[in-house]
Amino acid sequence: MTGAPPLPTAVLTPGLIVRHPGRPDWGAGQVQSNVAGRVTVNFEHAGKVVIDANMVPLIPDFGA
Repeated sequence: MTGAPPLPTAVLTPGLIVRHPGRPDWGAGQVQSNVAGRVTVNFEHAGKVVIDANMVPLIPDFGA
């Protein structure tokens, strides 16, 4: 993980690579969509997951 701070929900745009702070085993994930803070992320080891980004502060991974 990069140690970067969580992102505001509005910047979670398609294509951005993120990590889930509570599930490092999921690996890096690519944001697929963001509709009103409900972010669909395609994770390396967990597949597509819909996350309420207002409740889970996704962390950017600029090194992926």
